[in-house]
Amino acid sequence: MSASQPPQTPDFPTLLVKIFGKDRPGITAGLFDTLAAFSVDVVDIEQVVTRGRITLCALVTEPTACTEGELRATVHSWAESLKLQAEIISGLGDNRPRGSGRSHVTVLGHPLTAESTAAIAARITGTGGNIDRIHRLAKYPVTAVEFAVSGCETEPLRTALATEAAEIGVDVAVVSAGLHRRAQRLVVMDVDSTLITDEVIELFAAHAGCEAEVAEVTAAAMRGELDFEQSLHARVALLAGLDASVVDKVRTEVRLTPGARTLIRTLKRLGFQVGVVSGGFTQVTDDLKERLGLDFASANSLEIVDGRLTGRVTGEIVDRAGKARLLRRFAAEAGVPLAQTVAIGDGANDLDMLNAAGLGVAFNAKPVVRRAADTAVNVPFLDAVLYLLGITREEVEAADAHED
Repeated sequence: MSASQPPQTPDFPTLLVKIFGKDRPGITAGLFDTLAAFSVDVVDIEQVVTRGRITLCALVTEPTACTEGELRATVHSWAESLKLQAEIISGLGDNRPRGSGRSHVTVLGHPLTAESTAAIAARITGTGGNIDRIHRLAKYPVTAVEFAVSGCETEPLRTALATEAAEIGVDVAVVSAGLHRRAQRLVVMDVDSTLITDEVIELFAAHAGCEAEVAEVTAAAMRGELDFEQSLHARVALLAGLDASVVDKVRTEVRLTPGARTLIRTLKRLGFQVGVVSGGFTQVTDDLKERLGLDFASANSLEIVDGRLTGRVTGEIVDRAGKARLLRRFAAEAGVPLAQTVAIGDGANDLDMLNAAGLGVAFNAKPVVRRAADTAVNVPFLDAVLYLLGITREEVEAADAHED
């Protein structure tokens, strides 16, 4: 067979050349310079460096029978000269075809233990999947790794791993593989206890002296124990009479969730559109939209008359159903299919939105939300969502450094 015509049959003879040892510049070039003398074709290459140790695998076509022994001896001699180890294995063809049904499984741990990794890998196998490749996405502030899996459909794999993740205390996201993962998307998130660490109505209530009463009703609503609209009216009524100047004070008190700016900045660089929907108030979300460069924002609006809060809201109520409706509206305006949307939230009133999105992420959410969402993130860093989209920490830092 000639080098200009690579074999097409699955049983053509190949050599797997594996190199191990201390990494240094020039190893990859040196190996292929050595192989070039034998006129072999490159079928596949894999290389990984872990803690300064390189593993380099080259799958090449088998040379002529009279030169294979010389190739083996030459490669071993070259490796020994660099204090590397070499292994050469004869075989047939390339990798076996990947099974139908391909997914990316992202695992977040803080820390990621060997026990939890074993449990996830075993559950993938038990579901009929095969792990084709693993690589690390981030090493801090959480450890994030991604498994490329084939051989089982995404939905049953997601269901199985969600159960496993809840039992062992790690976060797992499962998304279908394919070009759509690289497409421009829309990300829509809740505000209170998601984009920000606060509950905005409680910030207002603190100025009205009724923080405890409002917090109790808020907690019950987020657990799904109360109708959101009724609870909203009840809480807002307690704010009646507050001077409108309190709005500026609350805006200064709002605290962004760690990683929020990084998440939004990175998504915008990638061409994503980003929006927020909130059961809170436009008096705060409009300010966040301007400060963070968001594309969309919608919330309830506090009524202000003669410079004071009336204790009422105006316009369409943004409740559980309203958030899902707004997600669809934003997607239509952005020209993004609903399957290409990501929704992030923590409370029961986010459930319809999480279920409507292509990927629903429960962020430090209540148990009822974690059970219903596609995936859960239970670390206090909002930018961990980037890893679920296949974006690495190194890529984020490199982009930040370039802009600086």
